[in-house]
Amino acid sequence: MTNPAVSSSRGSRMAKQLYVGPRPVGSVENEVLTVNYLLEQVEQIRSESIAGPHAITLDLQRPTGSFSIKNVISYYDRITNIAVRLEPKDGAQHFMLANCHFDSVANSPGASDDAVSCAVMLEVLRSLASLSSPLTHGVIFLFNGAEENVLQASHGFITQHPWAKQVKAFVNLEAAGVGGKEVVFQTGPENPWLVQAYVHAAVHPFASVVGQEIFQSGIIPSETDFRIYRDFGNIPGIDLAFIENGFLYHTKYDTADRILTDSIQRAGDNILALLKHLLMSEKLADSSEYRHGNMVFFDVLGVVAVAYPARVGTIINYMAVMATFLYLAKKNKGKCGHYLRDLALGSCVALLSWFATLLSVLIVALVLTLAGCSMFWYSHFSVAIALYGSAAAAKILLVHTLAKNLYYGVSIVELGELFFDVSLLLWCCVLLCLTLRGLCSAYVPMLMVAFPLATKLLLSSHFRCRGASVPYAVLYLLGLTLPYVHLMFLIWVVFEIFCPILGRSGTKIPPEVVLACLVTLAIILLSSYFMHFIYLARSSRRVLTILGSLFAVMLLLVSSGLIFPYSSDPDRPRPKRIIIQHTTRTFHTLNGLVEHEDSGLWINSCDYTGMSYITPHIPEINDTIRTQRHDDLPFGGFPGYLPLPFLIKKSWYLPVPAASPKSPLEFRLVSKQVTEWGTIKMSFEAKGPSHMSLYLRPNTGVSLSSWSFGNNTPQSNFIFYSHGLGAPAWHFWLEIQPPSEPSAEKGLISVAVSCHYFGEAHRTPQLDALLGRFPAWSFPSSWVSSYHMFRY
Repeated sequence: MTNPAVSSSRGSRMAKQLYVGPRPVGSVENEVLTVNYLLEQVEQIRSESIAGPHAITLDLQRPTGSFSIKNVISYYDRITNIAVRLEPKDGAQHFMLANCHFDSVANSPGASDDAVSCAVMLEVLRSLASLSSPLTHGVIFLFNGAEENVLQASHGFITQHPWAKQVKAFVNLEAAGVGGKEVVFQTGPENPWLVQAYVHAAVHPFASVVGQEIFQSGIIPSETDFRIYRDFGNIPGIDLAFIENGFLYHTKYDTADRILTDSIQRAGDNILALLKHLLMSEKLADSSEYRHGNMVFFDVLGVVAVAYPARVGTIINYMAVMATFLYLAKKNKGKCGHYLRDLALGSCVALLSWFATLLSVLIVALVLTLAGCSMFWYSHFSVAIALYGSAAAAKILLVHTLAKNLYYGVSIVELGELFFDVSLLLWCCVLLCLTLRGLCSAYVPMLMVAFPLATKLLLSSHFRCRGASVPYAVLYLLGLTLPYVHLMFLIWVVFEIFCPILGRSGTKIPPEVVLACLVTLAIILLSSYFMHFIYLARSSRRVLTILGSLFAVMLLLVSSGLIFPYSSDPDRPRPKRIIIQHTTRTFHTLNGLVEHEDSGLWINSCDYTGMSYITPHIPEINDTIRTQRHDDLPFGGFPGYLPLPFLIKKSWYLPVPAASPKSPLEFRLVSKQVTEWGTIKMSFEAKGPSHMSLYLRPNTGVSLSSWSFGNNTPQSNFIFYSHGLGAPAWHFWLEIQPPSEPSAEKGLISVAVSCHYFGEAHRTPQLDALLGRFPAWSFPSSWVSSYHMFRY
């Protein structure tokens, strides 16, 4: 079998050709231009490989359906999927699915999210189609056209397409950043054979079970098509994503020229090797016997991947715990419990130092937040490390220096050895807790127990004889190299992911508190096995002076306002994200008359600084136009795109003349009838733009008993709707259980519909005039919208 390679230069060219501007669902760019380009590329690949051993079948799907995910009901109508099936010419029974999406959010070119993945998949398709020998199984390449719309297109494929029944596993290509390495951050559920396949096949492995458990904990406010295939298709898979430079994710800076050809080459090599391995694997045909159990997996500096079953990991973890307790028990032998007392006291000192450190750094973070210096690190992350890191390190050093003075009369060698044992014990406790909880991430503390313990046993005689000598220090650090390098790598990944997220987490949670906690935690973890050097050293005054001076200088720089959070540097932009909607709001009474109508620019900040940095440039946007949500109105009386309350806790409303978008909302109550079991069934018709949101607010004592969405069981009061080209009017019905004593004044339910109009065709002079005044370091994502509320 020949091994055609992925061409990064061709992939890069295709990624640039896919740039036709933002590609939201329903736009010509998404539904026509991009679809036509992808179809042309697939047809070209099919014509080039017609003499080969494989057949390529192309299908254009336009599904309609609805489902529930988290606190959103998602309804889609005639969205677009391009499914390409490659199989041996004599057919195949079992298929892999390779998935990416070609739509983008409005106002972003979406090069990394997810045009580059489309280019990678086309290259992988071309390489597989060029093989001289047939594969054992088939593969379906799905280019889905509605991922940014609450994962709609993948749901349409896996629940409605006839090919979906033959899919046994999938690989999903995503992005949470622009370029860099693609990391495996989700696998399964269970099905350890998939992880083993990646470890065996990946040319450039980059994977972490820690990332998987963090992502699946819900801490990161995001989902991918992985969830749809897992929950609605009941098939296992592997989720990969570019994570570097997430500051540019979903912004105008997500352009193809920022994605290095090396990133395309890496991703293409890995996906091609993984698919070839799986498509020749017997396990794909019948994975039932390999299905159960989880895997511990991680890579070592991208050179080699390590994976072993979770049950094996549990055994290894308990062996490390037992070895630690045997080591400590031997130390206590013949000391009548004095050693255990000293160990407990030392552990209390260490925990006290960590608590005092976290408290002190949080106080600094809160003071900076109250002083209006939040987000200072957004363009200068090293400043945050210098400020919070120096404060944390100095506090730990200070507490242990004070504690050292309390151990009067004890030799420094004994103290050094004691606090090594303290670190070992605390890491062992963490290992035991994570193992008891069944977390695969327990391998991290296992490494932090096993390697230092082995190092200590090998250097024990050297330690007792020479204390903190240079040879001992060198050998000691060499023994800690592997676990510490891996730990620092994981810490880098955490900061790489979470720092950009804090720039789009809304105005609810102070980012300084989060970042201060992360930096402090990193310093605590990294300093653990260096505590005993504090007791071995003759004096720590010089180090404390350096750390204190660094902290004072950094605090002065930050509090003086000399460090600006954002940047418009084209080589390293750090934009402030803002959402602006030119909206018209109309409120109706029970009898259908207009009760109130207004229009304005509804402005939301995506980060904690609000409009404090914008007001000097645009004085009209200030706290005098701050607006509040109205709890008695559906979604607070504003046209929220998705139910993301953290983004609209603080908002600004600047009155301007009304917009007159094309395709204005046509909404009517088609019928209203009382059912035989006493409920009231209302049928509605709505016709409007490709993106609409429906908010329902039953009055007191009223409940929704059924509706036409999903499985007909009401699970949320928010329905997200989108449609492709040529979709008919939206019809839906609600079944309402009225109260025992209906109110003639309030009615039964308030129904609000917001319409969202994307694209240049819907721009308004007022919106364009305001956008032109925003500073270059900001990224205002803007569109026209409307909000209509009806009472029934």
